[in-house]
Amino acid sequence: MLRNWYLTIVLERTAGVALHLQLVQAIIQEIQRGRLLPGAALPGSRTIADALSLNRKTVVQAYDELLAQGWIETQARRGAFVSARLPAPTIKKIDKKAAPIPDSFVKSLPPNGLSAFLESIAEKPGAIRFSDGVPDARLVPFDVLSRAYRRALLHSARANRLAYDDPRGNLLLRDAIADMLRAERGMSVTNTQICVVRGSQMGIYLSARLLAMQKMPVNDAASGDGCVVMEDLGYPPAREAFASFGIRIEYIAQDGAGMNLDELEILCRRRKVSAVYTTPHHQFPTTVMLSVERRIRLLELARRYDFLIIEDDYDHEFHFSHTPMLPLASMDTDGRVIHIGSLSKVLAPGLRLGYIAAPEMVINRCMNEIMLIDRQGNALTELAVAELMRTGEIKRHVRRALKIYKERRDYAVQRVSELMPSATFTIPAGGLALWLALDPRMDMQRLQRDALSQGVAILPGQLFSGTGRAIPALRLGYASLNQQELESGLAALVAAMQQQFPV
Repeated sequence: MLRNWYLTIVLERTAGVALHLQLVQAIIQEIQRGRLLPGAALPGSRTIADALSLNRKTVVQAYDELLAQGWIETQARRGAFVSARLPAPTIKKIDKKAAPIPDSFVKSLPPNGLSAFLESIAEKPGAIRFSDGVPDARLVPFDVLSRAYRRALLHSARANRLAYDDPRGNLLLRDAIADMLRAERGMSVTNTQICVVRGSQMGIYLSARLLAMQKMPVNDAASGDGCVVMEDLGYPPAREAFASFGIRIEYIAQDGAGMNLDELEILCRRRKVSAVYTTPHHQFPTTVMLSVERRIRLLELARRYDFLIIEDDYDHEFHFSHTPMLPLASMDTDGRVIHIGSLSKVLAPGLRLGYIAAPEMVINRCMNEIMLIDRQGNALTELAVAELMRTGEIKRHVRRALKIYKERRDYAVQRVSELMPSATFTIPAGGLALWLALDPRMDMQRLQRDALSQGVAILPGQLFSGTGRAIPALRLGYASLNQQELESGLAALVAAMQQQFPV
């Protein structure tokens, strides 16, 4: 299939320019900045008209204009393509003098450490587990996946390709990921700016490693020890990845619009910030989406105070209410964003497949580190997933799974509202979990023990706090449970709560 991904383009409906001319200019800009490469297939006129809520005649008029100007070409029975005669775009290279990060980081381990979180997410024999938000592996089209594995094995064996390969990942998979990021997430990337990793956690760890090696492009070496900034409520394995290298972590607050950037700016004035780690699409664990205004300001602060942004886009595909917001990396013009994504969340966590998208110099340093860790990933898995992306099977699976996860979210929202009237939460626009705020008097450690005795495992709020403060809340992952499992788990959780507050 030539057109596996939707082409995300935003038009200004209130602008005083005809819509077909806006579309012409938007496509020309995407060609010039390297998002649409020479020879790339463009969506059909019906597809783009549906996606942008335009009359098809408007799209045809725009395509005719692009054809007349020489930007695109058409092929009988195949559709429209970016003209292959255009020169390849010059990708802007980040040429900055990289000053080393000071090596006097103060090691800052959170009070809970990682062990409590890992213990909480571990399988509990016989218990229903409200995870931190993992997909349901039972939904994976295993017949399609197994055929892709078989073809990958046969192809590799016959071509003698099961030897060592590129540490950055199989080229076919890196091409497929770059295509997807350009089309669906508005990022101007090529395969040289992609590194395949064993899940997003490895991407976070590599980012922390590069920071600790003092090789990242931050310029103010005279301002004292650098630090990484995270929200107080965050992803524990990410927190521990930075702490494991002795990197100092500073925690800031968050609210209903995401990270508190006023607090971040005050911190930047007070000390050197080397990087900000963020989960802007569905904040972990609270599910809040970082607003557009704060995204723009965060990038501006990164430029002004010369720090990197490590963007963990761990479940971008699972958004229910509207088209997913484009990542910070799509707005980055300075090469300051390291974008980390996961393919494991799309299929099954056990496949351990993710990627880093970043400037080429960062990817090359990641490649050096991978050579020391495990040399390369699983060649068969990478080839199989590359085929599933190329043929559109992953896109079809996401559409099917998204419908099921939305039904489960809606059911979980309904039943939590009915069974736990004292719990408060915001219905998440996407993601695979709810963040429930409970009665402030709730003893969460006791609730965790009582729930397990009732046959259900939960994740109390304290596990997500960098400062280890007690938080009467829990993250309730619903996606991996069917309706019957959700009903049984919620009933058991209510019974555990009633041991503290009888009805």
